Amino acid sequence: MTDVAGEYVREDVAEDQAGLDIVLDYQVIDVDTCEPVPEIYLEMWHCNSTGVYSGVLAGGNGDQSDESNIDNTFHRGILKTDADGVASFLSTFPGHYTGRATHIHVMAHANATLLPNATLGRDNYASHVGQTFFDQALIAEVEKLEPYASNTQELTLNEDDSILAEEAGTDGVDPFMEYTLLGDDLADGLFAWVAFGI
Repeated sequence: MTDVAGEYVREDVAEDQAGLDIVLDYQVIDVDTCEPVPEIYLEMWHCNSTGVYSGVLAGGNGDQSDESNIDNTFHRGILKTDADGVASFLSTFPGHYTGRATHIHVMAHANATLLPNATLGRDNYASHVGQTFFDQALIAEVEKLEPYASNTQELTLNEDDSILAEEAGTDGVDPFMEYTLLGDDLADGLFAWVAFGI
């Protein structure tokens, strides 16, 4: 699923979507210096708890039965990294759709221009395009919660996802997010983090 032009620069991307609260921290590291990369725009997007992406109309993962979905913006956002190279988003844990394991898309933009409407101009280039994933055991526990449990699309395991296999097969790349509970129970939410180089 490709990115959508005009995504908003914002921290909270959950909007009114039901699901397990999650805080997502992405740290961008310079591969030459191993230092954090501040002041770079990080874009991320993922499907909702039942496998639907906002901003698109497509069978399986875009809900083509709902033509108004093309105007939706949930679970899409962009943030500038801080002094530690971190962009932190508030969202809900992504669901799944047929043929793909549970994942989140990420793209780092260099030399981007922030427009007056809080979106990025397209006079930039992506210095990183990738996806992040979660442990299968965690996914299994989340899938027991509603509305994830009501998702009737077939669940693809991490071991059966070809894109995950490609990313994990790259030297030095670990596309899995670390995580911890925000409270005493999974239903209280998650904090997840990952670092990657550009």
